[in-house]
Amino acid sequence: MERQNVTIALAPDLLRDARHLVVDRGLSLSKFIALLVENQVEASQRYKAARERQRQLLRAGLNLGTGGQITWNRDQLHER
Repeated sequence: MERQNVTIALAPDLLRDARHLVVDRGLSLSKFIALLVENQVEASQRYKAARERQRQLLRAGLNLGTGGQITWNRDQLHER
């Protein structure tokens, strides 16, 4: 898989803490950041796919067993 380098700027304290974090996980800082970005992109793609599935369901509608005919009125629904 081809990779492309990018440059990021981090505050010195954040960079130091990040290096300690990745060492504890046995990763390089580059791999750690790549995994974070990959996870965020995948989550966004899954969300968009789920949203589109729900939109399709809304467009298709659900069978509520009425055959498309409303046989009641508001007053009947709210009788006490």
